[in-house]
Amino acid sequence: MDQPVKLFRMAEVAKCNDSKQTYIVIHNAVYDVTAFLNEHPGGEEVLLDQAGKDGTEAFEDVGHSTDARDMMKKYKIGELVEEDRVETKVKPPVNWDTDKETSSSSWKSWIIPVALGVVATILYRSYFIAQGH
Repeated sequence: MDQPVKLFRMAEVAKCNDSKQTYIVIHNAVYDVTAFLNEHPGGEEVLLDQAGKDGTEAFEDVGHSTDARDMMKKYKIGELVEEDRVETKVKPPVNWDTDKETSSSSWKSWIIPVALGVVATILYRSYFIAQGH
């Protein structure tokens, strides 16, 4: 059976702003990232800078991957009370894998000029050879 979501006031979150207890709000959800401080790829300072605050903008500006967003779930401890919520926009997660569509379009961007150059060279040579030069 699902337990009810624990609700936090922003004032409660603000008290948890050091390495002993580190809460961060992202998209109105409250995360206890104390145990994650030493594991964070960007270093613990990044998390401590946002400790006790709404870190949504900083989180989205970095462009976290889908894996990072999935990892967050285990640190979620609740949500902000309705009165303390702010409207936020979720950016699409960053895909750090090589994008096949980008690869094929970059491939096309150089192969077409090379092919045109080869055709132009062949036409130029055949014209001058045909003229006897």
